[in-house]
Amino acid sequence: MKLPSMKNLRALFSFSPVCWPADRYSDLTLATRIADLSQDYPGEIRDYLAQYPATRHVDIYLTDIHGTFRGKRVSVESLFSLARGCYFPQSVYAMDREGKVLSQPEGDNLSDEPDMLCLPVPGTLRPCAHDPQHNAQLLLTMQAPDGSAHALEPRVILEKVLHTFHRHGLYPVVAPEIEFYLVAKTATPTRGQGCYQMAVPSAHGAFIEALETMAAAQRLPLSGIVCEAEDGQFELNLRHSHRVVDICENVLALRRLTSTVAEQFGYQANFMAKPFTQLAGNGLHFHVSLNDIHGNNVFASPADELNEMARLCLAGMLHLMPASVAVMAPGVNAFRRLRKTLSEPLFNSWGFNKRSAALRIPCSGEGDRRIEYRLAGADANPYLVMATILTGMLYGLENMDDEAIARVTRTPPPLPLFQQAALDAFAQEPYLTAHLGEIFTRHWTHSRLSELAWFESIVTREESALAC
Repeated sequence: MKLPSMKNLRALFSFSPVCWPADRYSDLTLATRIADLSQDYPGEIRDYLAQYPATRHVDIYLTDIHGTFRGKRVSVESLFSLARGCYFPQSVYAMDREGKVLSQPEGDNLSDEPDMLCLPVPGTLRPCAHDPQHNAQLLLTMQAPDGSAHALEPRVILEKVLHTFHRHGLYPVVAPEIEFYLVAKTATPTRGQGCYQMAVPSAHGAFIEALETMAAAQRLPLSGIVCEAEDGQFELNLRHSHRVVDICENVLALRRLTSTVAEQFGYQANFMAKPFTQLAGNGLHFHVSLNDIHGNNVFASPADELNEMARLCLAGMLHLMPASVAVMAPGVNAFRRLRKTLSEPLFNSWGFNKRSAALRIPCSGEGDRRIEYRLAGADANPYLVMATILTGMLYGLENMDDEAIARVTRTPPPLPLFQQAALDAFAQEPYLTAHLGEIFTRHWTHSRLSELAWFESIVTREESALAC
């Protein structure tokens, strides 16, 4: 496919008319979902109960800024009335990882915990991994007092960034990969045979089969489970999709499902970014490309080459990457994964078929050209990670020219290796913070600094030993 010149490309992107595709490429916004709720939701309930007639309870939940499920259990009789909504406190988005409400930036009222209307998200009624015949789960989305989407909800933040692409007839296609360690709670660890081993250790076989079965029951598009190089480390692959918001929801659902199934077999599924000092960390990688309204990959190009669209997006992501690290690495532990030493990064800038690259161009056919974003840790919130990645692509499409592309790809900006520096870079990058939202930016920075201050107040055993 012949692409326009840089000048014409900028004009095409800046001034192309709003053009929504057929439902094959529509990634429904919150407003559309709510408008269709009365029509779709009752049928979804009836179909679900026909398949699981013994259902007694439903776990209704929101996902907080950490990607943690926050909700409660209700009776199955409540399902139909949920179409009118239910209420959760706005402070769900102001909690730390332990569920405690943080103090808020001056002028905000989240600590007052006002209740907000929450509505079901169609397509998310699924069986729970724990006793699926009797228990279901259902995702909710929160409204602001004026009826608009809530600015602090990570799902909504991603939807808004996607809407900018869709206005211009561009449709991101993504495929995530999530790494984790399967840690035995009581049994002796089983030694594997390294990366891509074909024979999964028998101690893990039953777990893998149960995980695949439940993923299918929850309609999670799990395409493969790969053994990584470290003993007990696995990678979960999801099929590529243009339904970016749903894919991110699937990442969170799969993360929770994996933990639940692991517990049933006496294991712990560890999704920490760097759970073990001497072993490889856990990443959340996203393969990203862009389709036009006809389904053509606008990154399509010969091997070892990048066309103009891919170069613009790559350069934009590199430009915003120092600020983006504050989202990709949400806590102190995640920064341990991003560096070899205190002064040497583990991931370099970008490269073809290079796994040490932060942005890797994988081997592929011309029509499957894509960019793999490898910085995020497995504990990061996929909605926020994806919104940040796409904002970087937007920056390149809207702001960069040939000279800027050459400069940033030749000498990418250095990445912060500590959380304080990353948060400083984040706060000083207006393009990224504007697209993620002023309110979210303020709360994210405040919550990360609060957690960092708590962490730095702890005197570790190692410090005490050194003082003796």
